Amino acid sequence: MGRPDVSRAVDGPEFSLFLRLLREHENFWSKVTCPERISISGPPDFRDVVPFARRVIGDFPDRVLWGTDWPHPKSEGLHARRRASRLISYADRTTEEQQRKLLVDNPKRLY
Repeated sequence: MGRPDVSRAVDGPEFSLFLRLLREHENFWSKVTCPERISISGPPDFRDVVPFARRVIGDFPDRVLWGTDWPHPKSEGLHARRRASRLISYADRTTEEQQRKLLVDNPKRLY
């Protein structure tokens, strides 16, 4: 498992290694998830995470999934539901075609 360091450049050497791994191994998939775990800027828009997610989704549209890792182990009750709704809105930054692949087509093929 890995997480990008969002304080570094999306086109920097660290994230480029991850992209190279995906390029060289067609059986590898990525899950775009948990912006709250890696973001420095934080909610509601997780603006520092978005370029990394867009890059993976754009470069590997048929091998990327989206998820929330629900249930969140450190959240309970109403707070957890509100937090999850913010994470779901994070996926709204994709096109309809990308959403269909992330949420329906790719999971169906993988699982």
